[in-house]
Amino acid sequence: MRISDIENPTVPYFMGNFAPVQQEHNEPCLEIMGEVPESLSGAFLRIGANPVFVNDPESYHPFAGDGMIHEVFFDQGKVTYINRFVETEGHMAEQKKGGVIWDGLKTKPEDAAQYGASKNIANTAMIYHAGKFLALQEGAHPFELKLPNLDPVGEVDYEGRLKHPFTAHPKIDPRTGELVTYGYNVTSKPYCSVSLITKAGELIHTTDVDIPKPVMMHDCAITSKHTVIMDLPCVFDFGRMAEGKSMLYFEEENGSRFGVLARGAEGDEVRWFDVDSCYCYHTVNAFEDGDEIVVEGCRSERNSIGDEVKPQAGDRSDLPMLHQWRLNLKTGEVQEKSLDKKWGCEFARINEDYMGIRNQFTYAARIAGDTLESGFDGIIKYDLVNETSVHYPYGPGRLGGEPIFAPKPDGRNEEDGWVIGFVWDEKLNRSECIVLDAARFEDGPIARVVMPARVPFGFHSAWVDEKTWSAQR
Repeated sequence: MRISDIENPTVPYFMGNFAPVQQEHNEPCLEIMGEVPESLSGAFLRIGANPVFVNDPESYHPFAGDGMIHEVFFDQGKVTYINRFVETEGHMAEQKKGGVIWDGLKTKPEDAAQYGASKNIANTAMIYHAGKFLALQEGAHPFELKLPNLDPVGEVDYEGRLKHPFTAHPKIDPRTGELVTYGYNVTSKPYCSVSLITKAGELIHTTDVDIPKPVMMHDCAITSKHTVIMDLPCVFDFGRMAEGKSMLYFEEENGSRFGVLARGAEGDEVRWFDVDSCYCYHTVNAFEDGDEIVVEGCRSERNSIGDEVKPQAGDRSDLPMLHQWRLNLKTGEVQEKSLDKKWGCEFARINEDYMGIRNQFTYAARIAGDTLESGFDGIIKYDLVNETSVHYPYGPGRLGGEPIFAPKPDGRNEEDGWVIGFVWDEKLNRSECIVLDAARFEDGPIARVVMPARVPFGFHSAWVDEKTWSAQR
């Protein structure tokens, strides 16, 4: 059935600001509170799952919807809103059929021969590299689009050299232009592969890393010399499905460890560091500090994704909080510490000119309660050097998502830029794009742009300045 045909939905993912939208737009934003800086020029983009068809609303998983990108294009103080489905082959096949082909992420057996075993939903994150703007989903290849109108180009396999799934969170080294990516396999070994792509977009190296079980490895980190992968105990076990349980669950006794691999090295050269049992969906950054590699990220004690009973208020074991790990390459020792015991946070972003080197600031979505299901009620600016933070609250009845940092064209330091994000006002049932000056964060938004259509909650954001995207291939 079409999502639009569901009457009086009871599933949370089809209600409120989780509810998918079906109409595409390309129109100016006429209501602006404050002033958009004329030097803010480029595209703020946010991607998420936006299903068109569903077999059983009660069994729908929020990770499984079609990718839709919401773009706010800034041009000399003027603002345009564009939203568009990521028109992968799978999305277009279901549009042509007028119904579900893939039930969740997998094909129904009777359709496998005609349509293939899985669907590239391209709904999780985005990145611009080597003249290409890519929509990403960690179980498939990247899907290229053209900015600013999000016209589809097609899947990218790097001239046939990409042999593994492509993470939603590759990292670009801004000093070399290289892109480090990896993929994990949930059905057979090798369970993890790491690849290196040049500034020009050539995949020049792939290596397999031996891990004992298939795990959800959602993010990684890079330094100027190394890649850090995370073997954490969120395990895939398809045998659990026969018992009516989730195939993905947190197996604490499986252990938690970080793997450090020199860039371009072979997988058997990886060094493993045992860390306290945890889960980390998203890293913030990593850098070299003498003999140590320092990794910072949003860490929780466990991951309840496969639990039949979710954590309740007061149980903060599932709450991500800012954390630091120091991995000593000389001694093999690990030091850990919490960088903030006050607020839960996720979706932390930095000025990406500092990716892989020591940075001072990160901007994260503040979690409103004790669990991720609480939503995000503001943005936290962390000073990682002085271990302090300030918080911009959205206000009562207002929730948002991942913020992004957009550097100023003439920026001279790490703070020279804007923090941009979407906010939904429950009372007005409308969405805004807010712009804050990162250096004057406490002052709140310098501009609030009312969107001509509601923007549902989603996943990750990206910023592509006009000079960059105008050089697309």
